[in-house]
Amino acid sequence: MALTEALGRVLDTQLPLLLPTLAVLVGIFVLQTLLKRNRLASIPVACEELGNDEKRRQEFLQKAYQVYLDGYKKYKNQIFRIVTSKKDPVIVMPAKHLNELRNLPDDTVSFDGAVAETMHAKYTQLETGHKIVPHVIKSSLTPGLVRLNPSIADEVQECLGKELPPCDDWTSVNINQKLLRIVAVVSGRVFLGAEVARTEEYIDAAINYTLELMNARNAVDSMRPWLRPFLASRLPEIKKLNDRIDRADRLLQPLMAERRKLTDSDEKPDDFLQWILDGQAKYRQYTSAELARVQLGLSFAAIHTTTMTSTNTFYNLAAYPQYIPILRDEIKSVLAQHNGVFTSLALQNMKRLDSFIKESMRLDPPGSASFTRKVTKTFSLSTGEVIPEGVQIEVPAEAICKDPEIFPEPEEFRPWRFYELRESMKGDYEAAQHQFVSIGPTVLTFGWGRHACPGRFFAANELKMIIANALLKFDIKMPGGEEGKRWRNFRFGGQCFPDPTKEIMFKRI
Repeated sequence: MALTEALGRVLDTQLPLLLPTLAVLVGIFVLQTLLKRNRLASIPVACEELGNDEKRRQEFLQKAYQVYLDGYKKYKNQIFRIVTSKKDPVIVMPAKHLNELRNLPDDTVSFDGAVAETMHAKYTQLETGHKIVPHVIKSSLTPGLVRLNPSIADEVQECLGKELPPCDDWTSVNINQKLLRIVAVVSGRVFLGAEVARTEEYIDAAINYTLELMNARNAVDSMRPWLRPFLASRLPEIKKLNDRIDRADRLLQPLMAERRKLTDSDEKPDDFLQWILDGQAKYRQYTSAELARVQLGLSFAAIHTTTMTSTNTFYNLAAYPQYIPILRDEIKSVLAQHNGVFTSLALQNMKRLDSFIKESMRLDPPGSASFTRKVTKTFSLSTGEVIPEGVQIEVPAEAICKDPEIFPEPEEFRPWRFYELRESMKGDYEAAQHQFVSIGPTVLTFGWGRHACPGRFFAANELKMIIANALLKFDIKMPGGEEGKRWRNFRFGGQCFPDPTKEIMFKRI
């Protein structure tokens, strides 16, 4: 009772003083909201006919690809906005603006800010903004692939032998589940070393962190934005992810601490963790807990996308088995010229395999949009449109990939599409623009500009080794032998991923 009376007296005396301040803050918030809406009013909105933003948000969650595609067709070469699961609006940019957008500074359009918002880092605890990671990828991993490829190939071959059944007769295999383990171990060998990567504790942490992070992200996505600050942390998916992070931290932190004890006289491991430890002087000293989180982020980036792309490729191999002998002949021929070793040059010369994977990713990319950035300072385009602070910008990558003016018969799977483009080019530079790892305004899966995925060269080599080794050992087909029809993908919001429950048939040659 006394506490209630005391609180009442405080409110009586302080509330009159606080009310003007609160009124000013509310007024500023309302004014900012109205100004932002006014600045966006001149930009057309996709699904305008639905009448309100909540209906547009639901349409995006259920049919995002169609929202992007319809907007792309209706407003081609113009900017338009869409209502997504994000708190602030999303402005979709035509590819013609890419060159000027890529030159904007990071303090105007933020890549890390977009990742944090898209992945709901506030609730999922995803680490972003570590500049040392792309630096080490560019300075140590990519140039080191020439040295690392033979050992990566050995790991791929060992993993395939362990994970795939004998398949002496046609055998049904859930290839997505197998690929999750294969990619986790192969990537882990490069990230942390073979000894750790092969342990069940690491495999469990790497795979399930990736899956549970995406489940948590999707669960937050499904909530109305205004409810997230109050309820997102209570979601079962968020609680499960937090428990996973705690367990992964307990697993990885002792390894980080052990590595710190190595001296210059010790024989240091040749892996990503050691490269980061050796490169800290240029940035800052990371704690063992921070390094453990960095490794989790690497696992997510490597395992999630590489497994999806390889699963899609295997589904296409099963649906179009007539192309397997052609690919197998190429792989054998190239390896024969390189003493049976998966060297960097050998992988580059597997041009039809490169085209098959790239066409698989063109038809079924991991997301509908790319070049996603958070606008942190208002800026103007050369065409006069003003893009206000607080919105997110992106480019409709999948709609561009399905544009018949860019890719003839875009809905048709043409495995040699990019091989033929490479062969038709007169110079090596022009031909290189159609490789799997190439980035450009028409194929934006790996992004564009200085923040284009730095790990794509490692991912490409890993993908080719997995698929090439499988094709040298097995024939593949769809259950029932039906050709020309593959398993359909799932979609959630702007994401597109292969159905992880489906199986395809393998038979040892």
